[in-house]
Amino acid sequence: MDISTLSNYFELYGGMAIFLVVLLEYMNLPGFPAGIILPLAGIYAAHGGLNLFLAIAISVLAGEVGSWILYFLGMYGGNAFMNMYLKRFPKHKPAVEHTFDLIRRNGFYGIFISKLIPMVRTLISIPAGVLKMEFVKYSIASFLGITLWNTLFVGAGYIIGEPVLNIITRG
Repeated sequence: MDISTLSNYFELYGGMAIFLVVLLEYMNLPGFPAGIILPLAGIYAAHGGLNLFLAIAISVLAGEVGSWILYFLGMYGGNAFMNMYLKRFPKHKPAVEHTFDLIRRNGFYGIFISKLIPMVRTLISIPAGVLKMEFVKYSIASFLGITLWNTLFVGAGYIIGEPVLNIITRG
């Protein structure tokens, strides 16, 4: 899937496409990284496809739901899920171990900061569930981090996305 295909999905399905693609990204499933998805949502909003604040709200909701799914997989699948995940993605092991330490040492602030670090921001949810971090605390920290991250990227797409996209697509 290329950028134009993703843009076409946004045009065809609007906020639902944004929700689905961002949800999958926050579930750490293969696809586009947030650095591409979120600015495209901003460009879509700039073209009148959605209100900017609605595009941000949809992306934050999708991010939080995706994070909750991984949190509960970690909580109820525990170490068995982690072992299966690390067998499939062995390169993620150092990042996962780092996130466990981050949660143990920093809790709420560790989750918030992790939501601002690429790759770690999607992986942090599994260890938070495995460690059975208090769900409300986890959700608030996650929400704040996701809101800041997504607002920056959707906003950047809204403000400067079109010229950057033109440069990229022209080669």
